[in-house]
Amino acid sequence: MSKFKRMHLVVLDSVGIGAAPDANNFVNAGVPDGASDTLGHISKTVGLNVPNMAKIGLGNIPREVPLKTVPAESNPTGYATKLQEVSLGKDTMTGHWEIMGLNITEPFDTFWNGFPEEILTKIEEFSGRKVIREANKPYSGTAVIDDFGPRQMETGELIIYTSADPVLQIAAHEDIIPLDELYRICEYARSITLERPALLGRIIARPYVGEPGNFTRTANRRDLAVSPFAPTVLDKLNEAGIDTYAVGKINDIFNGAGINHDMGHNKSNSHGMDTLIKTMGLPEFQEGFSFTNLVDFDALYGHRRNAHGYRDCLHEFDQRLPEIIAAMREDDLLMITADHGNDPTYAGTDHTREYIPFLAYSPSFKGSGLIPVGHFSDISATIAENFGVEKAMIGESFLDKLN
Repeated sequence: MSKFKRMHLVVLDSVGIGAAPDANNFVNAGVPDGASDTLGHISKTVGLNVPNMAKIGLGNIPREVPLKTVPAESNPTGYATKLQEVSLGKDTMTGHWEIMGLNITEPFDTFWNGFPEEILTKIEEFSGRKVIREANKPYSGTAVIDDFGPRQMETGELIIYTSADPVLQIAAHEDIIPLDELYRICEYARSITLERPALLGRIIARPYVGEPGNFTRTANRRDLAVSPFAPTVLDKLNEAGIDTYAVGKINDIFNGAGINHDMGHNKSNSHGMDTLIKTMGLPEFQEGFSFTNLVDFDALYGHRRNAHGYRDCLHEFDQRLPEIIAAMREDDLLMITADHGNDPTYAGTDHTREYIPFLAYSPSFKGSGLIPVGHFSDISATIAENFGVEKAMIGESFLDKLN
């Protein structure tokens, strides 16, 4: 019998809590990640007021320098810790896959100097559209459409760019390149980037609308991922007939593997929280696991190095956290974590190699406190033990600590 009938995992995309021990092995615009600290620097530079996460134990997580504006609770309502990544990467897919029990020992390919001519030529031949060569490099998603959107509107060329992540992104104005055509081109790009030397984690369709000087990306984004290279705990749950609900881009990240209920993409963090709450209220969701990604922290504020916006986004989540808690049943477990860092006060526009916070709350808790510092994959091992399935490649359960 499961200790918790339902478990809900919410990933606050990029909300790291301080440089990992190996952070200096990872570089951001030529600067090692060793001084990065997403939550710490936000708290220090622009202030942070998250009383609901603090109540669970966010301020109690061990740090060399306490979070400046998030006090430790003398009597928290839940359990807290920080978790370290063992995989070789600091991107979304690596983080989420490790959270579900995989160890990525060979990172995906990245293209700091842009994609090779062979790939661009193949896409041109397939699509019948030229590719804007000047955009073919790591680029801010909003800057690239500001810089090349007017040209695309005139010529119908494709805007293909990348980032520090192992991704190929294609931006297209919806009035110039219809969504169906954009998706078809992205599917082709996916088919030619499945093997080294161009093994990419995701192909991302980035549609936008508007006029020069006032372009806006739409919610019609689509991520085409590779499937996990080994079974994750999602697969183990699915094979055991246990419900798995995906909210936001989770289904894309795992290419649907192990997910038997896809609740769709999020238009925003707030929409994602609405969807999670709706999912929790489904009468048929009596037992199982929900997995939610809230990406605005990363996409709208981390990569754009907007500390004030990042703080406000955290405030928004924290203010709505009581609604999520109110939707819980007595034997539910809520887990809040992240997948990597993206310190908005740091160099460059890349992710940062950080610990991730972990908070756990259940109405059934009789105790509270700190869990020993562990690894991302411990989350999946805990889920596996709770539902009586095998764990994936790595991870050690801390289920016995949650009482």
